[in-house]
Amino acid sequence: MTRRGPFWLDPTDRGFAFPPTCQALQDPNGLLAVGGDLSPARLLTAYRHGIFPWFSTGQPILWWTPDPRSVLFPAELHVSRSLGKTLRRGTFRVTMDEAFTQVMSACAEPRPDGFGTWITPDMHLAYVALHHLGYAHSVESWQDGKLVGGLYGVAIGRVFFGESMFTRRTDASKVAFAHLVRQLVDWDFGLIDCQVSTAHLENLGARSIPRVQFEALLELFAEEPGIPGPWRFTAAEATP
Repeated sequence: MTRRGPFWLDPTDRGFAFPPTCQALQDPNGLLAVGGDLSPARLLTAYRHGIFPWFSTGQPILWWTPDPRSVLFPAELHVSRSLGKTLRRGTFRVTMDEAFTQVMSACAEPRPDGFGTWITPDMHLAYVALHHLGYAHSVESWQDGKLVGGLYGVAIGRVFFGESMFTRRTDASKVAFAHLVRQLVDWDFGLIDCQVSTAHLENLGARSIPRVQFEALLELFAEEPGIPGPWRFTAAEATP
């Protein structure tokens, strides 16, 4: 029987169960469920199954698991010649988990490309709660004492789920990402979830794989012991 729409989640259901990801719609690609809540327990359950929330102000909570899935294997990070020069110059001071709330706020600011505004106030509060629990992390690029770029995401086991990034200076977010990936290699992370393919991510080494392959890798790496927060770079990573 053909399904007519996504599954509706009951916000009072404390089991936090999601339908099988094979039931996700093809159009729009990956829409699986609607409703529920953004409690830490539901968010962590979602990420462990390769599901993430993405919706705009005024919409109900929408849960997605696209097929194919954009991923970056940490060892496959591609650093362009120009980015390599910026890293070697040490143009930015890069930190981890020192300004999570500020990074989220910057990522939520309207941008010329139209992205960023999907980070609603409720989403902001939900991920700050995950940050306080040690699951959500930020990477910050600083210049002259000002926050000029960064990113944030969620880590479970040895998987990092990238959520959003912003930049106010050329290469600031790319430098933050490069530092993050190098640190994840050092911590033996096996997978970075990039969610949906973009040219920007592909230039950094991301590629698309079938959802079933992504879920198999997720099951493998998410069961590994995690790195408790707050995160800090090792001495080697602190200096480009």
